[in-house]
Amino acid sequence: GWDRALLWCVLVAAWEAAWGQLRYSVPEEMPKGSFVGDVAKDLALDLPTLHDHGVRIIDRSRTQYFALHGKTGHLVTAERIDREQLCESVQQCVLRCEVIVKGEMQIYRIEVEITDINDNAPSFKERDLEERISETTAPGSRFPLAEAHDPDVGRNSLQRYELSGDEHFSLSVQAGPGGDQRPELVLAKALDREEAAFHELSVRLVLTAVDGGDPPRSGTAQLCINVTDANDNPPVFAHDRYGTSLREDAPPGSTVLNVSASDADAGTNARITYGFQEAPAKVLQKFVVEAESGTIRLQEALDFEDTRGYTLVVEARDGGGLVAHCEVEVEVLDVNDNAPEITVSSVSSPVPEDAPAGTVVALLKVRDRDSGENGQVWCELSGEAPLSMVSSSVGSYKVVTASALDREEASEHRVTVVARDRGSPSLSSRASLVLEVSDVNDNAPVF
Repeated sequence: GWDRALLWCVLVAAWEAAWGQLRYSVPEEMPKGSFVGDVAKDLALDLPTLHDHGVRIIDRSRTQYFALHGKTGHLVTAERIDREQLCESVQQCVLRCEVIVKGEMQIYRIEVEITDINDNAPSFKERDLEERISETTAPGSRFPLAEAHDPDVGRNSLQRYELSGDEHFSLSVQAGPGGDQRPELVLAKALDREEAAFHELSVRLVLTAVDGGDPPRSGTAQLCINVTDANDNPPVFAHDRYGTSLREDAPPGSTVLNVSASDADAGTNARITYGFQEAPAKVLQKFVVEAESGTIRLQEALDFEDTRGYTLVVEARDGGGLVAHCEVEVEVLDVNDNAPEITVSSVSSPVPEDAPAGTVVALLKVRDRDSGENGQVWCELSGEAPLSMVSSSVGSYKVVTASALDREEASEHRVTVVARDRGSPSLSSRASLVLEVSDVNDNAPVF
């Protein structure tokens, strides 16, 4: 049957250090029950022992993604896994889990890489795009276009853009700071309102985004170019890039930064309004820019443990439709707002009173989602008992017997595990352990 318990999966990026004793890979979107790996064979585990003593899979995510087949020792999928839902923009999607063989009091660590399939086509947030360009705009002028989004990764992700529709325009693709592709419309030939092609003062183009899958998938947007009368000068930002930092406990309404652009034109052509260029919903939920002043404000609470920084692209648009862009990097600063979390992975109770000193009686996991000193944790046992705690690896502890037990003196021992972080002020958590002592025949009858 399926043995499911206490799932603990952690998403990790590709740059993290190797963690597991076993590493498997499985494509996303595989049906429930798909084979992942032969854990029993790869760990040289005895199947009868697994069946008699039982095993547990520990996985910290809210959803159980894997199960272990007790009769075969096979690791299989317990749910259909959507890589894009789990990892979003993470290049390498890895789930971690632990297998505990109860009879051995042994933990085996497993990593499963979720590989991408080309199940998403590139798409534009809006299918109909519009640009306003003055008839006096010089050939070679560039106009940023909306970017397409493809949640797949690697070759299956967005690879190129194509433009079709009119000889007056061409396409240029620039590399963004994160390696993303940013399409720009380039004016190849001078515009003339009196030409027959522009008698309605508009041009229609098709912008196509193509991924690298086999076969490739694509998405399109209709681009309408409105040719306007002269607006000679686009807005210019005081800086191309801005940087600032904000504590994660900053209240909504806090001012993040003020950006400023100027325009050498006069009248309505010089009136500038500010806004965000196309951005993920998470960014638009957190921040807002005042259209008239360029002041960026926080509108939803931050969480350092969720996102440590944001890149905002602010657009300045003048009354004639010309635009400029600047980037704002917002660093989120950690505060000590998370107490350590204690997880009792396994308890061996009762323990024979003749168990030798050093016998492992419990396995614990401790973590703190803060960073730096706020996330550094030390643990201790509180209570009178012949027990001690030793660290087996980062965040993992064993509770062992410190000396011989005597059931006739104490039939059970109660201790409290205390975990404290090194933040200021320090936060702590507690967990109780109850250890029963079983009798052995170590006393002769006495008259």
